[in-house]
Amino acid sequence: MPNAFARGHSLYVAWHALVATLLIGTAVAVVKAPTEQTMGDAQRVLYLHVSVAWLGLLGFVVMAGTAVAYLLKRDLSWDCWSQSAGELGWLCSSLTLVTGSLWAHAAWGTWWTWEPRLLTSFVLWALYSAYHLLRGAAADPHQRARLSAVVALLGILDVPIVVMATRWFRGIHPVAPEMEPAMRVVLLASITTFTVLFATLAVHRRRQIQLEHQIFALEKCADG
Repeated sequence: MPNAFARGHSLYVAWHALVATLLIGTAVAVVKAPTEQTMGDAQRVLYLHVSVAWLGLLGFVVMAGTAVAYLLKRDLSWDCWSQSAGELGWLCSSLTLVTGSLWAHAAWGTWWTWEPRLLTSFVLWALYSAYHLLRGAAADPHQRARLSAVVALLGILDVPIVVMATRWFRGIHPVAPEMEPAMRVVLLASITTFTVLFATLAVHRRRQIQLEHQIFALEKCADG
């Protein structure tokens, strides 16, 4: 048992050391990346913007997948995964709107415009917000999980619209930014790093939520 604990602790430390190394390496790469001639250093926000935008979409995909798993098995552990992904996805979706506004101001001279990609991204953020509001309104765990699953399965319909908005509708948002090869490498490194960080935080948050449920159940037994 002590050996198993030591191995688990070693893996825990090694994994988080890897995450820290990736974050530091990505930060250095973003700073050292070539400067875009038109936008200058303001273009560097793109590395964060694309990464969190991808994770905002990924969060909803995870929510929908775990929602299906809950509805099939009625196991609240799947709802814990859904809540974890939903909280991180909401954060990433919010950062997408903020960093997108910063980039838009530098590129287009306006903080916001109701063009298709921005509108569908805002709808995704609103769906995330509705998901969390419904969770807060339901006291029974299974009722909360069912309501959350419905929102997740309805909201997932917006994900392909966000992805394809620049191709299906006319707007000013670029389909894909023009970048030098070195910039694309930095962008890929940023997306990879933030995806690893997202997964790590999701696992930790899911464990925390499960502990909260266990504490609530113990308190309920003690009162009852």
